[in-house]
Amino acid sequence: MNIFQKKDTRLFLILSVIFITNALLAEFIGVKIFSLEGTLGITPLSYKLLGEHMSLNLKAGVVLWPIVFVMTDIINEYYGIRGVRYLSYITAVLVSYAFAMVYLAIHLAPAEWWITSAASSGVPNFQIAFAQIFGQGLWIILGSLVAFLIGQLIDVYVFQRLKQMTGEGKIWLRATGSTLVSQFIDSFVVLIIAFKLGANWSWALVFAVGLTNYFYKFFVAVVLTPVIYLAHFLIDKYLGEELADSMKK
Repeated sequence: MNIFQKKDTRLFLILSVIFITNALLAEFIGVKIFSLEGTLGITPLSYKLLGEHMSLNLKAGVVLWPIVFVMTDIINEYYGIRGVRYLSYITAVLVSYAFAMVYLAIHLAPAEWWITSAASSGVPNFQIAFAQIFGQGLWIILGSLVAFLIGQLIDVYVFQRLKQMTGEGKIWLRATGSTLVSQFIDSFVVLIIAFKLGANWSWALVFAVGLTNYFYKFFVAVVLTPVIYLAHFLIDKYLGEELADSMKK
């Protein structure tokens, strides 16, 4: 029998591709900081947190990370801790490989005509722009990878513990609960490594930015709860009740 004729194998392949693609893209677009208020067309907020003046400026990666959170919980539900760990390690290796290839591309000698090819569009030096956008600092890359792995491992552990306590019911509790715990830690690990150790930020600024990012992730995790239930419904329907139940157990 062809291995890809098995529904559980096809499902794992589909979920894996979605998981890895979004994690990889989130790492690269995360170099951009955007204004949530400006994007929504509302007046920018201005508030003080731990003595720091703040507004809702977030890394663009937060647009895609919620998809990774949902995929983590779904894979955990049907394939268990080993499934999520397996994908998390593969993703970390692929992200490292991608950054290494980008680093190589930055240091390739640019064609003379290419450097000024976008000057008419306001980019006088394409090589410098390319290097600045894709050449994230080593501290940021290290912080992001470490935070990703720690967050994933904590997520799967909390998810399974809550599942053992509540049984098959209360999907919302284990899905949202595991995300809230793991992302609280993730939000601060990346900032401590990338900006406290790498850029000497003050602890007040680290915690102020971390809390702002976490509050956003908290809100998104709650909003995405119906999406998780919809995903479970569609997957159960695709697999069939007998196969779905056996995989969950």
